[in-house]
Amino acid sequence: MNKALRKAIIAGNWKMNKTRPEAKALLEAIKPLVANAENNVEVIACVPFTNLETAVNTTAGSNVKIGAENVHFEKSGAFTGEISADMLVEVGVEYVVIGHSERRQYFGETDETVNKRTKAALAAGLKPIVCVGELKWERECNITEEVIARQIKLDLYDVSAEDVKKTVIAYEPVWAIGTGLTATPDQAEEVCAFIRATLEKLYDKATADAVTIQYGGSMNAANCAELLAKPNIDGGLIGGASLKAEDFNTIVQAAVEG
Repeated sequence: MNKALRKAIIAGNWKMNKTRPEAKALLEAIKPLVANAENNVEVIACVPFTNLETAVNTTAGSNVKIGAENVHFEKSGAFTGEISADMLVEVGVEYVVIGHSERRQYFGETDETVNKRTKAALAAGLKPIVCVGELKWERECNITEEVIARQIKLDLYDVSAEDVKKTVIAYEPVWAIGTGLTATPDQAEEVCAFIRATLEKLYDKATADAVTIQYGGSMNAANCAELLAKPNIDGGLIGGASLKAEDFNTIVQAAVEG
């Protein structure tokens, strides 16, 4: 991490977990543990839509920010089951995860729709966490950089430099999502550095240096310190470990100390 240049961010991605009472209990447990991170690390919980209002109310007055796990790209209309950016803002959400590999894999989201969602989120004042990453087969074929560069260029198409600075990019190798596998710190750093180099080519060095790039492939309490010690890994998008207050706090503290 390089906190002199950009914000360190630890974001929990709860996925499809926790009822409202369970969400309130978890957030109540997390708040005092991470209170010391307020001036050093941004702490976020990205929760299911049904938990958003509970989460916003529970974290009011604390340093824990709330994010959603998805957003639609239209402001309103005949899109049954979808939620707009304005709806999220009205509830009090600040961040939103876009293009997670599970959304791409199971729900047919593409780089085109990721781009639309990202621009809609930014237009509404949300801060997008845009996910990119390669499949295991793509890594084995040695085309990781080609895959990542394509995603970055398409997902951020027509997004201004000022808006890119408000955007978080999460590198999540698909082969390490929910599998227990984790990229080595060197592998993760290599790709995060490549993402920053790609941003520099698309925009400029100052813009690239300002963008927070997270690692999002099975970061946990055991491996977080080594991953966060890398200069181009500015935090984590945390899955399973974000559902346990102590484990999540261990990752936050590693970022505080990093």
